[in-house]
Amino acid sequence: MGQKCPTTVDWTEFHTLNMQRWNPCETVLNAGNVGGMELKWTAKTHGLIYSSPAVVKGVIFIGSNDGKVYALRATNGSTLGSYATQGHVVSSPAVANGVAYVASNDGNLYALNVNNGSLLWSYTTGGAINSSPTVANGVVYFGSDDHNVYALDARTGVLLWTFGTGAMLGKSSPAVAKGIVYVGSDDHNIYALDATTGTLLWSFTTSGPVETSPAVADGAVYVGSDDGNVYGLDSQTGAELWSYQTGNSVVSSPAVANGVVYIGSWSDYLYALNAKTGALRWSYYIFSTGIADAPAVANGVVYFGAGHDLLALNASTGTSLWSYRTGNWLDSSPVIANGVVYVGSWDQYVYAFGLP
Repeated sequence: MGQKCPTTVDWTEFHTLNMQRWNPCETVLNAGNVGGMELKWTAKTHGLIYSSPAVVKGVIFIGSNDGKVYALRATNGSTLGSYATQGHVVSSPAVANGVAYVASNDGNLYALNVNNGSLLWSYTTGGAINSSPTVANGVVYFGSDDHNVYALDARTGVLLWTFGTGAMLGKSSPAVAKGIVYVGSDDHNIYALDATTGTLLWSFTTSGPVETSPAVADGAVYVGSDDGNVYGLDSQTGAELWSYQTGNSVVSSPAVANGVVYIGSWSDYLYALNAKTGALRWSYYIFSTGIADAPAVANGVVYFGAGHDLLALNASTGTSLWSYRTGNWLDSSPVIANGVVYVGSWDQYVYAFGLP
């Protein structure tokens, strides 16, 4: 694919930097060996974990419903530090340029020094923040349940612009690509905004709340809706390219890799769809659990949570390769970095899996 990869690969935010929940630089785990993964370590918090991890320079950053964001050693899960907010941390941290950006249900976005956990600045919105921040070109973007999308200067926290939608932003995390911010809202719309000014470029209306985080690839935006559809939209115009009906609400966010869109549904299936046409390539059934978290893709393997289980499937065929049962529901979305898979669970633990 012509991807130039560093020796050590980080996963810096919910989308990772390509806005696709795909790590094209993973070289350790693959479809041939992932079946040999074992538990490497667990780290306990004191609350349910909805937040997904960020992995940066050997440190895991993850939020918990105990109100804290934790910094853990990637090698063994030991706690390097934590920062306490005044609300649940459902949002996933984003890390850029030595700063961890953490959103809380207390309505604040916090910017923390990654070396010592000290507060650099905070910004207060008018509602809980479940949306995960995205950092691009010196700006941090996120949504709040006060119905607004925010763009802040990543260094100072100064407000650059806001855009008001008709309802809560929920857990939809903005995707930023080629100067455009894409985000979903409970008002049934996905919005495309100018990244510099916040000006509305286009919107697309579905028949249900859009709780998922869009993915952007090859001139298209992919998003799910509570109306049961997965949509492929033209990234410049918002024109519908295709839709695929799953039969139940889609709150899982898509991952896109190698021309395939991977997404879960409350229909109890994980779907692999042709990114250009929306045609079904394969589906994988999980009995009576529904799939709420977002899949992640790396080196021919798609990882996702369903019920209490973390699963790994062959990305080309949907064949099951590996699974592990945690102590409770998985609403945290897995990430893959440097041969290790990280995820949080409602059992209050962060898990790390890798080869022996």
